Amino acid sequence: MTARHLVIESLETPDGGRCVDIFRRDNGTFGFEEYRRDVEDPRGWFPIGHHESAVYQAEAQARAAATRLVAWLPGCARE
Repeated sequence: MTARHLVIESLETPDGGRCVDIFRRDNGTFGFEEYRRDVEDPRGWFPIGHHESAVYQAEAQARAAATRLVAWLPGCARE
């Protein structure tokens, strides 16, 4: 059985080419992953960050780690 994640927020670059999902796992822990998509590829988003397996006890910890580890994220305005 694969782990399920509830995406709390998806933050995207202005050009729509990359995003970071902040998520909660079924066991109550949190994490994040960075994805990319290519306009010419209809298959959608591909994980590129290799951060999904890191475990955080609080959403704020996952967000802080994403901000530290994903270079473009600090410059991405949240709505």
